[in-house]
Amino acid sequence: MTATATATTPTLPTGRRVAGVGLATASGVAVAVQSRINGELGVRLADGIAAAVVSFGLGLLVLLVLVPATPGGRRGLAALRAALREGSLRPWQCLGGVCGALLVATQGLTIGTLGVAVFTVAVVAGQSGSSLLVDRAGIGPTGRQPVTPYRLVGAALTVLAVLLAVSDRLGDPGALALALLPLAAGVGIAWQQAVNGRVRGAAGSALTATLVNFTVGTLALLATLAVEVAIRGRPAGGFPSEPWLYLGGPIGIVFIALAAAIVRFTGVLLLGLATIAGQVVGAVLLDVLLPTAASHPGPTTLVGAALTLVAVLVAALGPPRR
Repeated sequence: MTATATATTPTLPTGRRVAGVGLATASGVAVAVQSRINGELGVRLADGIAAAVVSFGLGLLVLLVLVPATPGGRRGLAALRAALREGSLRPWQCLGGVCGALLVATQGLTIGTLGVAVFTVAVVAGQSGSSLLVDRAGIGPTGRQPVTPYRLVGAALTVLAVLLAVSDRLGDPGALALALLPLAAGVGIAWQQAVNGRVRGAAGSALTATLVNFTVGTLALLATLAVEVAIRGRPAGGFPSEPWLYLGGPIGIVFIALAAAIVRFTGVLLLGLATIAGQVVGAVLLDVLLPTAASHPGPTTLVGAALTLVAVLVAALGPPRR
């Protein structure tokens, strides 16, 4: 597929784009729920990295059973090996799970302090700007996408939104420093979605692409945890008994698989924008309806979240380049 043939996302089937946007929005709500679960697990274990290992590890175990048990999964593994052997898929394109590991580790490290709403808006800021660059570079399966004025305005508005959302904590340097972690995780999400889409295209299976993502992410987190234990010792907290605290991994499977499957219809930016909309709505609802000690979204946080939705609309509804 050439860059000329994929210069704009409107050349893709409209019905599939609309369905992809709807699925991406729903998966964004799931990401907000996953953030709350992994954040709480990090608090219980007193270690965000350990919580991320548990979340990713459980997801990997599910996939290690599910993928070989399905005909599509087995075909996907064979096609993946062939693509790597032939060079049509590069090894570095299989490393999207590192960015997923960063996101999940950041959930466990920061949500206990920041709350889901501020965390999500920070991720949104990083993801929006990075999606523009990834689409422009043609890293995703849809090829190169144009950087239009509407997309630039949307990305700028998301940066303003995150500043507004954390403005009530400008006197807390610790909170501002923590907000940089989800910001960096958001930058990585766009690249992760792009390369996972490439893996899915090579394997012909979203589940196989998800297995690669979880395998790489789990290995990265285990290496990080080993260094942390060597320096600081074992986590102080114990494993909680509530089953819902272990659902972060399965929810991640749904999100990663959906993103890998639909990014070829939407492009990285539109996928990210739809996911962002779901994340923002889900995060604010969680902080308002099911608050925790760190969940205290004030007026500026709510306005920042609303501004993020406006940014999504500006970037998504701008006239396409022909």
